[in-house]
Amino acid sequence: MIQQRTLKSITRAVGVGVHGGERVELTLRPAPADSGIVFRRVDLPRSVDIQATAASVCDTRMATTISAGGDPGGPKVATIEHLLSACSGLGLDNLVIDITAEEVPILDGSAASFVFLLQSAGIELQNAPKRFMRVVKPVEVREGEGATLKWARLDPFEGYRLSFEIEFDHPALNQTGQRAVFDMGSGQYKQQIARARTFGFTKDVELMRSRGLGRGGSMDNVIVLDEHKVLNSEGLRYDDEFVKHKMLDAIGDLYLAGHPLLAAYSAFKSGHALNNKLLRALLADKAAFEIVTFDDASQAPAGMAELAPAW
Repeated sequence: MIQQRTLKSITRAVGVGVHGGERVELTLRPAPADSGIVFRRVDLPRSVDIQATAASVCDTRMATTISAGGDPGGPKVATIEHLLSACSGLGLDNLVIDITAEEVPILDGSAASFVFLLQSAGIELQNAPKRFMRVVKPVEVREGEGATLKWARLDPFEGYRLSFEIEFDHPALNQTGQRAVFDMGSGQYKQQIARARTFGFTKDVELMRSRGLGRGGSMDNVIVLDEHKVLNSEGLRYDDEFVKHKMLDAIGDLYLAGHPLLAAYSAFKSGHALNNKLLRALLADKAAFEIVTFDDASQAPAGMAELAPAW
């Protein structure tokens, strides 16, 4: 049987939110089988639990933000996508995340620090079958047309494969790969995807700051580009780091399905909003998916049964 996974022990991290710039503490705890991933705001007079699901998403501007029941006026947790991407990459099903502010810390701007944090706590198999969400018919969402066209799509596939394409008219980005394909069953998430950092442009910084965003951003956690080049002295971690970060985000956004997907995801210029729209379209069509388990791990798609090796 392919089993559900949680943490073996409690682990903690301290950092700042990339947008609010506020100091925040995370405590990640093991959780019972079938409980899913839950964020718990422990800084409030009465703690509030927020289930990490597509229906909980209340804002997708600049990051994915969730609240209890998707209430935009309720207590929130923002910028959850990098941590959820790490959970997806490690196959973690159940987790309680205590948080002392309304934004997950940015750490180094990628998912690598979260992968290290989770693996340092250890991963434990639970006595319950892992439930996969298998896509059985195509689901697609599209916005705009011509130069403004963007789309995202899920197709039936025996495994979990992602294909992403970006399109930026910028000298530094034009010199890098703007399309990437990754198979989650390869076991290479930590090496090939997790280290890709978020990126931003100097021309947008002033506007973001005027809106109270980007206050915690720096070259320690963001790839910064001016009109011509990357400003970070160490350069890029991957030749195609920009598109790989967009894929990293998508992996986190799609983990809000509540189960690991068995599907082929493909996207062109997608972002948090379109990824959530795609998930909601999938979940709204009960004929588009089925929940499956594997009593015999050898019957599962390649790579879906193995625990991620220690880093």
